[in-house]
Amino acid sequence: MNRALASAIALSLSLVASGCAKKKPADLPPPPPASMNETQSGFGGSAAIVPGSQADFVQQMAGSDTIYFDTDRFNIDNIDAAALQAQAQWLARYPAKRARIEGHADERGTREYNLALGERRANAAKNYLVSLGIDASRLTVVSYGKERPVALGSDESAWARNRRAVTVTVD
Repeated sequence: MNRALASAIALSLSLVASGCAKKKPADLPPPPPASMNETQSGFGGSAAIVPGSQADFVQQMAGSDTIYFDTDRFNIDNIDAAALQAQAQWLARYPAKRARIEGHADERGTREYNLALGERRANAAKNYLVSLGIDASRLTVVSYGKERPVALGSDESAWARNRRAVTVTVD
């Protein structure tokens, strides 16, 4: 009788478990539509960058959206000046567009020191853009100090990539 009881219990449990299982939907819902802020799809399905968007800014700058600094420095050198001039030209084409300049530092130094250094770097970039004719009210600064590295590592190569100011367009 134990064998028959065990079989009955096993059969009951399998029926209960199969009754509770979720059934697969017949059709999956469509994927969410892509954001139209940055790109637009044409008839061919390829995405085109919207003029005046952050994607357009990054594409037009081709790396000049970021400027780099020497250790413990926040001065604008000739390479930085050329990048900021390209940024100013783009911003002049889109006078309603605002930008945020994000200051960064490498991992060395205290959190407080690096936050202050990142702010000085962001302000140096902002002041240079203002000197090129960009209205200061269109520009904001923020310092992330050493909190948002783009390069991980404790060597000069990583540190050099993290000592930067990045311009990001905002609506």
